[in-house]
Amino acid sequence: MKVSGIGFFILICALLFVSGVSAQKVDENGGYTVTPVGTLKLPGVVMPMSVGTITQGETDWYYYVVSPGTPSITTDLNWGDTSDSLSLTIIAPDGTLGPYYDGSDGTTNGRITLGISRSPSLTSGTWSFKVYGNQVTGSQGYNFFVY
Repeated sequence: MKVSGIGFFILICALLFVSGVSAQKVDENGGYTVTPVGTLKLPGVVMPMSVGTITQGETDWYYYVVSPGTPSITTDLNWGDTSDSLSLTIIAPDGTLGPYYDGSDGTTNGRITLGISRSPSLTSGTWSFKVYGNQVTGSQGYNFFVY
């Protein structure tokens, strides 16, 4: 395939833009780095997707076991309705990250997708995830998973 000069320029600009977006830090706390996640590419093994509903002021909890040597995990809280506001707090065995809200990942779309990393690896053990109904009218359905 032959790429013209202008096509090559657009390709390079797109690659630079995407890499800049993916490197943006949302939070840094206790050695953890939290970054927005662009397009999700699910691996073969993920926590079973949790489907839930939440109301104003309600809290739902989820748990995920991080194995020793794991360099990063990705979280995805998706409710798809920007008129309601949910938050996500991530509790590692050695610290708390968040809360994060719609827009914390750089996009306001009723979804919070975040990557959590730490060098050389995340603290192993059971991690807790708190989904909170920050401002919800009636009942809001959502999906949540970690991988």
